[in-house]
Parts: sequence; C-alpha cells; structure tokens
Amino acid sequence: MENQEILDVFIVGGGPIGLACGIECEKAGLNYIIVEKGVLTNSLFNYPLNMTFFSTSEKLEMGGIPFMSIAHKPTRTEALEYYRRVAKTWKLKVNLYEAVKTLQKKEALFEIVTTKGIYLTRNIILATGFYDLPNLMKVPGEDLPKVTHYYKEPWPYIGQKILVVGGGNSAVDVALETWRKGAEVTMVLKNESVDPNVKYWVKPDIENRIKEGSIRAFTHSLVKEIREKEVVINTPNGEVTIENDFVLAMTGYVPNFALLDQLGVELSLDEKRQPCYDQTNQESNVPGVYLAGVVCGGLNTREFFIENSIVHAEQIVGHIKTKDS
Repeated sequence: MENQEILDVFIVGGGPIGLACGIECEKAGLNYIIVEKGVLTNSLFNYPLNMTFFSTSEKLEMGGIPFMSIAHKPTRTEALEYYRRVAKTWKLKVNLYEAVKTLQKKEALFEIVTTKGIYLTRNIILATGFYDLPNLMKVPGEDLPKVTHYYKEPWPYIGQKILVVGGGNSAVDVALETWRKGAEVTMVLKNESVDPNVKYWVKPDIENRIKEGSIRAFTHSLVKEIREKEVVINTPNGEVTIENDFVLAMTGYVPNFALLDQLGVELSLDEKRQPCYDQTNQESNVPGVYLAGVVCGGLNTREFFIENSIVHAEQIVGHIKTKDS
C-alpha cells in the first residue's frame, strides 16, 4: 500500500454524468478512474428496448461531440451508441463490471474497495444515478417470480393478464406497448389520473385508452397483496380482487443511500432525503466527496436529468483544481 498510486479523482458510476466528469478530468489533466458495476451507461442499457427520450439529442451532448439521431428525440439504442463513442473518442479510463464495496476516509485520503481491487484517492465523485434500486411497494407477494420492477419489451405478455403499477412515463409506455401486443392491461394509479408530466405525445393516447375501457384503471388505489393468480387492490370503493398473470411495478427507483452513509454524507430530514451539498461546486458536507447527477435529489428523482446535470462535471472539477492550486 505504501507505493500504491494515489488518484486525484475516483468516479463511481459510468453513466452519462460519470462520463462527463471523466471528460472534465481529462481536460484538467487529473489522474482519475471511472468505475461502473455493469455495462457502459448501465442505466440506459436497462431502459425498455423501444424507449424514446423526452429530451432532444443536442441537449444530451457532451465533450464537443455532436449527437446525431434519426428523429428529433433519440432512442435508447442511439444513446447507447453515442455515449460509447464519447468514451472512445475521449479515451476515458473506465473499468466496467467492477462494483464498489466500501468507501472510507483514511487521514487525508479515501480508501475504496471494489470487487477487483483497492484504490486510494484524494477526491470521490458519486455519479451513481438511481435506476439500480427499485422503489418497492412493500406488499405481500412482491417477491413472487411474476413481479418485476423492470421492463424490456412486450412480447412475453401476449395474451396475459397484466397489472401495471404507477402512472409515470415508464408505466404508461408499458401499458400501451403490452396492450397493443394483445395483453389484457389493468393499471393501478395512486392519483386521479396518470402523471401530468407524462410525455405530451403519449398522454392523450393513454387517457383515451382508459376512457374507452381498452385499458382498465383503478384510480386513487394501491396494491394490497399479490398472489399466484390474483392481485388484491385497495380502491375507494373497497377491496377488489382481479385475476392476474404478471405484475409490472413501474414505481420508480431510489439512490444508493448505502454509499452516502458509508462516507458520512448527511441527508435532509424530510421525505426527500436529499443529500447535503454546495450547489455552487457539488461538494457534500464531507470535504472531497462530490455529488453529480440525480443522486443530488435523494428521493426526488424528477428534478435532475442528463441535460441539466452535465454542468455538475465542470463545477466539480473546477473546484478540485482550485483546491490543488
């Protein structure tokens, strides 16, 4: 350990924001590494196969590399290819399939233990996103094999009775795609209707399908229990039990609070559980620990996106350079 290389920056997460941080480190001549537990841009890889971004391609650009897409709004596949080219063009130092196990402060440095090694670094950037840990419903039967919090494509659900939980973009896409491939779709919405922020070109579609009865929707309702062939739903009119083959719980995701806790990053006491950080430079209450991207929002995952988080990279590296000068 005495002769071990000391990094200037250790970046946790190889998504778009982690890559943006790597680009800024390259520009500044800093010694860094990006560690990603899965594939490059793992969160994007886990998106539904046919997903279209809400943002336009130019808003997702970084590192001076144009993002060309066939349509105005890019697809998942186009984004995966774009960020692959970003990493290749900038020759970013990225270790894939390497998960962080522990992080701790050791005097003036941080020691990070991963599944493949031990690192020492002066600074840490947490750019972990939030797509890896689903927001559980915490109801009996949620652990049954027929329940999933991730969705890829509609083909497994042809001719099946499926329950879609949630009213956001993911839930709406799942409901419409599976219904169009022949699934019998029921939605459980905790509010009066789908989320008002659902993609504007999709919202009328789902509303019309519900209105005409093609897709059944229980509003102001929650799942109470999931059984092998049934689901019990709490509705304003009492409990309703329906036949069911699959449950697709599009209930959102949560940040990896365990990494924040290990480093001593403080969280707000309200329901958002937002990490403490300086918005001018993204440094947390722990000197040398920086937050980038959606992890900054805690449980409020709808405030930060790729397009408004890319700037975090420049703010962080600028602050690190100021400290070193």
